[in-house]
Amino acid sequence: MKKTLLVALILLPFSLRAQLTVEKIMRDPKTWIGTSPDGIHWAEDSKTIYFDWNPDANPSDSLYQYSLNDKKLSKVGLAERRRLPAQRGVYNRLRTLKAYAKNGDIYLLDCKTYQVRQLTNTVETEGSPAFSGDEQRIIFEKDDNLFSIALSSGLLTQHTNFKSGTKKAETKKSDEEKWLEGDQLALFDILKERKAKKDSAKKITEAEKPERPKDIYLGEKKVSAQQLSPDGRFVTYRLSKADKSSKKTIVPSFVTQSGFTEDLPARTKVGDPATEFEFWVYDVKKDTMRQVSTKKLPGIGDKPDYLKNYPKQDTAWKKDKVRPVIVHGPSWSEDGRNAVVVVRSLDNKDRWIMTFDPDSLSLKPLDRQRDEAWIGGPGVGGYPQSAGDLGWIDNSTIYFVSEADGYAHLYSLDVKSGEKTQLTKGKFEIHSVLLSKDKQAFYLTTNEVHPGEKHFYKMSVTGGPRTRLTPAKGAYEAELSPDESKLAVRYSNSNTPWELFVMENQADAKPEQITHSTTAAFKAYPWREAKLVTFKASDGADVHARIYEPKKSNGRAVVFVHGAGYLQNAHAWWSNYFREYMFHNLLTDKGYTVLDMDYRASAGYGRDWRTGIYRHMGGKDLSDNVDGANWLVKKYKIDPKKIGIYGGSYGGFITLMALFTTPDVFKAGAALRPVTDWAAYNHPYTANILNEPQLDSLAYRKSSPIYHAAGLKNHLLICHGMVDVNVHFQDVVRLSQRLIELKKDDWELAVYPLEDHGFVEPSSWTDEYKRILKLFEENLR
Repeated sequence: MKKTLLVALILLPFSLRAQLTVEKIMRDPKTWIGTSPDGIHWAEDSKTIYFDWNPDANPSDSLYQYSLNDKKLSKVGLAERRRLPAQRGVYNRLRTLKAYAKNGDIYLLDCKTYQVRQLTNTVETEGSPAFSGDEQRIIFEKDDNLFSIALSSGLLTQHTNFKSGTKKAETKKSDEEKWLEGDQLALFDILKERKAKKDSAKKITEAEKPERPKDIYLGEKKVSAQQLSPDGRFVTYRLSKADKSSKKTIVPSFVTQSGFTEDLPARTKVGDPATEFEFWVYDVKKDTMRQVSTKKLPGIGDKPDYLKNYPKQDTAWKKDKVRPVIVHGPSWSEDGRNAVVVVRSLDNKDRWIMTFDPDSLSLKPLDRQRDEAWIGGPGVGGYPQSAGDLGWIDNSTIYFVSEADGYAHLYSLDVKSGEKTQLTKGKFEIHSVLLSKDKQAFYLTTNEVHPGEKHFYKMSVTGGPRTRLTPAKGAYEAELSPDESKLAVRYSNSNTPWELFVMENQADAKPEQITHSTTAAFKAYPWREAKLVTFKASDGADVHARIYEPKKSNGRAVVFVHGAGYLQNAHAWWSNYFREYMFHNLLTDKGYTVLDMDYRASAGYGRDWRTGIYRHMGGKDLSDNVDGANWLVKKYKIDPKKIGIYGGSYGGFITLMALFTTPDVFKAGAALRPVTDWAAYNHPYTANILNEPQLDSLAYRKSSPIYHAAGLKNHLLICHGMVDVNVHFQDVVRLSQRLIELKKDDWELAVYPLEDHGFVEPSSWTDEYKRILKLFEENLR
């Protein structure tokens, strides 16, 4: 009988032998799926690839190396790991030397002999190394000050002396004291002689005193972005001052090792008084500090359009108003003759690229990007604190990324003539930019094949045709070898996690796979390749999505809403939402059709899509999901009364808005760690999209679920970690009270005392997704 049972098991269909359960999906991914390689970087000789990996499912990753000569893969020992140069660093112009920081000290690597020279060995932390303009010194930062070490002599020189607090005022003598002293000197010759000798000695001492950097007192401000000009004459730096009235929130932790409730420090809320920034120049030659004025930037006083909805604020806007900004840079040309800075308004509606003269403090506009929503996009940066991609092609030409034509594209600009050239164009985005060592070509990562694919290209520095270097459907993260002959790439497709490959740096090269990370248990299940589809939104826009199709539909469907807002998930590579991907396979096994779309504001589709939620979150982003549900009814014959929706973070927010404002579309929904009131979220993210609540209250009223909770009439599950320092647990507590006062019945709240925003424990993941599955199984029948 046992033999018969064994034969029967062997003859079972493969898919049945690898049946999915929530418990299986939510196990520790290290032991159940495997760990993909990460942190890919090359040795300077271009013969060895280093990467972080964990094929043995240890508590943490280890450093591995792959030798191209003998094709050997091995773990790097601790002693060797300590000797290895840091992954990141800066090079001299000929790329024969590399300066880097490691473990708080500064090192210099000879890229020809591979000999390492340690330049500092102190208990303090040294960092941010850079070569001086003449490349004879290494400049670095320690304790907020700039120092340099001469490579020939090892001489250590301090270039700045920033001090906290204020300079102690000299004690001034009263008129009475001055008179008495004068009278004493007039009466007694010995006192007069002693004073003359003392004054003479002081004068000699002052004359013999070596030159030291000027004491620069910061008061209550903080210094950052310290930089020495190539000629050594100027130090540029940024000062910042946080508003004392700024109030941070507190997240209480109830389940603690001490047994006492402990308070976790957390962020401020949107609209909190902003940090002020100033840009300064210390002239070493003249021994002076001067602040750079931004009052005359073109458009610095421009009024935002949204104020038209608020007549009092609109008329109160002064013509001479100067919006606060932050200055990034400067970035110097190789010959040290030209410098540019990136200036961004703190309301993030303007970005200026300008030439900068530290002697005259003049700023000359080269390029201005204005967006009534907010400046952003790949290579541009979504926050004012980001300068975006910018570099020098030659001593008079810069390159940068801009959304000027509606998509993130590459531009070059002559800083002398002001002539700007668009180097790439089309309905796609540039995701990364790398200039070749000879500065004759760009290496670009773009999504021009399809919004859901990323490939690596080579293009002339003057623009023109691009040569695609990566072959297969999916996504590539490429690291160019130092000699630029090869590529180390991480590659994945929609149902295969990331693996490491190596290939020649040429078109039609065949990648050679180095790692095999997935476990036998993971590979035993026939994971689906979700179809990439497009459907029309109600306003005519094309919405890209992934669809999971069952072999036999049960007439039920689930719409998954990815998080983060500006994130992409309808793509052909392995998703960060791998647990959700596996859960969708489980649902599809049960007969559900699952739709996962890149709704309005998702990444990958240009400026108009990115800003489609400006001043109304839960507007077009929600209507896209509603249109997706309607498309399922028409295309896949889904029962319109059997559609569920779920998602986490921003996806949880959309789920709430869906159940509150479109209650007839979705029968049930699971909102995981959702934002319930945008006025309680952080400033950098929220103020971009909704402005500030005290200035644009209409946007917050339209966008916050707590104001729409009365519309709930179907089944709602809310799951939230209690020590969430991103979307605070306070959000869901306030919403719960609102639902109680509204006398709503069909909702429940599951809390996770030890979980932050991103869950960690498999037991929490399992509990959460068993509840989600139960919600759909019971309410979509």
